[in-house]
Amino acid sequence: MLGPTLLGAEAPPITARRAGSLVSLGSTGIKASFLAQGTGYNGYNQSSAQTRAGKEAFERLVRRALEHGINFLDMADLYGSHPFVKEVIRDIPRRRLVLLSKIWPRPAKWCTPSGGARAEVERFCRELNTDHLDICLIHCMLNEQWPAEFARIREELAALKKEGKVRAVGVSCHHFGALKVAARDPWVDVIFARVNHKGGKQYSCDAPIGELSAVLRQARGNGKAVVGMKIFGAGKLTSPEAKDASLKYVIQNRLVDAMTIGTTTPAQVDDTVARVDRALAG
Repeated sequence: MLGPTLLGAEAPPITARRAGSLVSLGSTGIKASFLAQGTGYNGYNQSSAQTRAGKEAFERLVRRALEHGINFLDMADLYGSHPFVKEVIRDIPRRRLVLLSKIWPRPAKWCTPSGGARAEVERFCRELNTDHLDICLIHCMLNEQWPAEFARIREELAALKKEGKVRAVGVSCHHFGALKVAARDPWVDVIFARVNHKGGKQYSCDAPIGELSAVLRQARGNGKAVVGMKIFGAGKLTSPEAKDASLKYVIQNRLVDAMTIGTTTPAQVDDTVARVDRALAG
């Protein structure tokens, strides 16, 4: 059973008719496919299920997504997916792609952050063989203090945006307070938000579905581009009925501008695209 309907005039309509339809991402001026191909399922230590499958499997996966018109590629330093994507997009005109990546801001055994963003963005561009990123996010915000905690990253991303090295900036959120701050922060262009029809921590969301939906509508009303993630509950919503219910809820309630789903095989891509197409058709 679906959660409560929370339509509001402040949430722009979803204009996509298919998973591969190009949509405007908030106020960024960027047009991307409604569905993004995620590259970080079960991602950690610069690897993910997609990259651990190997180069050939990764290329088959992303090429199938591209065949469906999906031009929005969701990456992160945490996933180690840049070199894999580089090979797939080698012969594709850059203007046809929307490349998003994320900076991991905390020291870890696999990374020593610069404390800013310039060194990371320049490295990401080298790893992808591109002169710019369309979107760069600060990865995994865990509290309301993230604007002060990562002030230098914000400042350097703002400078890179002015220089054209990054077209839009923002955050991915794993905390409800962090999400509420992002929804009203003028610095934020793009928010990655965990959302599905179940809501709550059990299904990898940051709040009960009613509270979460209200904040996402507010964010979209404020001109933020909201990209939904964990649409299938980080692998917890596995039945066809649950997947369809989640897509229907998120789309009918206008909670996102786009969504990213971390399919891991070409067959999963085909199935997910078909489900998204049906949900968009109403």
